[in-house]
Amino acid sequence: MTQRSASNLKPTGLSFFELVNTPITLPLWLVVLLLLATAWALLDRLLLPSVRWLLRRRVNRVIDGLNKRLDIKLQPFKLTRRKTLLDRLIFDPQVMAAADSHAAAQEMPRAVVMATVRRYADEIVPAFNAYTYFRFGYWLSRRIARLLYRVRLGFADEEGLAQIPPNTTVVFLMNHRSNMDYILVSYIVAGRSALSYAVGEWARIWPLDTLIRSMGAYFVRRRSRNALYRKVLQRYVQMATAAGVTQAVYPEGGLSRDGSLQAPKLGLLDYMLRDFEPQGERDIVFIPVGINYDRTLEDRTLLRDLDPTPAPQGHLRSAGITVTFLARLGWLMASRRFHRFGYACVNLGTPISVKNYLKRKQVKLKGLEKEARFKEIALLGSELMTAIGKVVPVLPVSLVASTFIEAGDRALSELEVKVRVQTLAEELEERGAKIYIPREDRDYAIVVGLRMLTLRHLIQEEHGLYKANPEDRSVLRYYANSIAHFSEESLPSELP
Repeated sequence: MTQRSASNLKPTGLSFFELVNTPITLPLWLVVLLLLATAWALLDRLLLPSVRWLLRRRVNRVIDGLNKRLDIKLQPFKLTRRKTLLDRLIFDPQVMAAADSHAAAQEMPRAVVMATVRRYADEIVPAFNAYTYFRFGYWLSRRIARLLYRVRLGFADEEGLAQIPPNTTVVFLMNHRSNMDYILVSYIVAGRSALSYAVGEWARIWPLDTLIRSMGAYFVRRRSRNALYRKVLQRYVQMATAAGVTQAVYPEGGLSRDGSLQAPKLGLLDYMLRDFEPQGERDIVFIPVGINYDRTLEDRTLLRDLDPTPAPQGHLRSAGITVTFLARLGWLMASRRFHRFGYACVNLGTPISVKNYLKRKQVKLKGLEKEARFKEIALLGSELMTAIGKVVPVLPVSLVASTFIEAGDRALSELEVKVRVQTLAEELEERGAKIYIPREDRDYAIVVGLRMLTLRHLIQEEHGLYKANPEDRSVLRYYANSIAHFSEESLPSELP
């Protein structure tokens, strides 16, 4: 009875063999997710370390090659990982003290203020990539600059540049005539160093901002009066300057609207110099850079900004003009009827040592009260702008434009134009101006300048006589203003 009952019993569950061989059905989305997770794990553990090592090795090889040929080598600070720089800036003692003061003054939680500090730091700190800068960036700047202009390095004080000591922070100080300045100067000095620009908020547009960061530029809110933001920006500039990062600064702070040199803004200069120690090992050397164009792409837009009663929807109108200009430019290029916009010239002046300047003035900036320090910085800024002004290139268009502004409504023959331009050029040379003469032919230079202005209808020709177009006299004056500072009697001599 017991045995028969046992033989009739059937298992209530599956055997181990049956359980193992039972198929399991999974939804497709889960299978895809598991495969992706597995693939990522394999990449992260096996392939990515090898790829990172290969890329790092290639980048290091590029950096080693660059440092052998660059006059000013790439600084370790510039090559430091961005995350490390962010941490150094965010947890800088001065920044943290400013955050504590801000939290107390605004009655805000410290964590909220530190989150704001992190946002400011993330906005400011660049993500320099040497490969991007010297491979893609140089190629792009070269192509654009040479596509639009006949690019020339007119003058460079090679002897003075060669005497800059290795352990020096070099700052290129430039007049600001066009947004092309960034591209033009980067191309011209690519064989000397990698520049770190202070870029305005106009460039904070994706994906342009990513490219600009990889080129080593840092963003600046030029009109911000937020004390906490200014402290974060100040400390980054001071850290970069102390580490020897080569920088490019526009002392005017923005584009010249009327074409003339503007008074310097002192913010960035003050950041660089307020803690400068004349007895320290590292000097700061300013290199005056003069830039000029036969045609500035934004000339009419810049002049429109000077209009005290702008037309309604001025921004939309400016954007429309820009789009129309670019479309017309593209059409001319496509139809092979495009002619370059004349000459774009850069001059590099005599380097100015801050140590020598302070020794000559018998001044020590560190420790001065704000008012006294700004007074000294203003004096230095004025001398630096004078040094920049003395190396601004005098180009054919600026010479011819100055001649017609002086002539007023009078019509001139081609011979009269040449005589007047030649006389003006001789006067400017006596004042130390650097005149770029294409092909070393003054007659050709005058013809080129006259032709450029005639093609743009800024000068009208009738029966062999030339006369300034009264409707575009402001544009003509814009180009004359680029060299107007040479006629000012107050121009001091070259800085020692």
